[in-house]
Amino acid sequence: MADAGRLADAAVEARLARLDELLAGLESAPGPAAGNAVEAVRLLTEVYGEALARVLDVTGGQPAGRLADDELLGHLLVLHGLHPEPPARRAERAVDRLRPAVRERGGDVEMVGVDGQVARVRVTEAGGCGSGCGGGPTVADAVREAVLAAAPELTAVEQLTAPAAPAFVPLESLLVREAR
Repeated sequence: MADAGRLADAAVEARLARLDELLAGLESAPGPAAGNAVEAVRLLTEVYGEALARVLDVTGGQPAGRLADDELLGHLLVLHGLHPEPPARRAERAVDRLRPAVRERGGDVEMVGVDGQVARVRVTEAGGCGSGCGGGPTVADAVREAVLAAAPELTAVEQLTAPAAPAFVPLESLLVREAR
């Protein structure tokens, strides 16, 4: 929070959650008033998106990268199709940010690529619990959440299995023949 009167990130998140609730209620409400309210929100969002695009045009697009570094502004740029980075790069950055924490826990995570609207990641968890051993959230869940938050245009995150480690065969066992 930079100035008095500005919203802290937690307050923004609370307002966005409440907005989602209100819009879901409106979308399911009967009658033309609900439909008009949803349309009003859609139109207002389009006008604000156009205003944001014009700000970027006036400034030569230079601040787009700096704006995208802020989580809220980055989401706003994505919403209006103005984000300077493609979804694949944003997904890769999300995976890169998670990697140190995953490695501290004995696992690893690697961005394999994006195919259409699907991100492909390779997740290895300590003990081989990539799809969950204890029933709680897994590293794969955290990766999926982070990737879709960074690149909401993507529709899914596919977890690829880590290649099996080659079995260790001692060289001596290959060279020694059984005595008869």
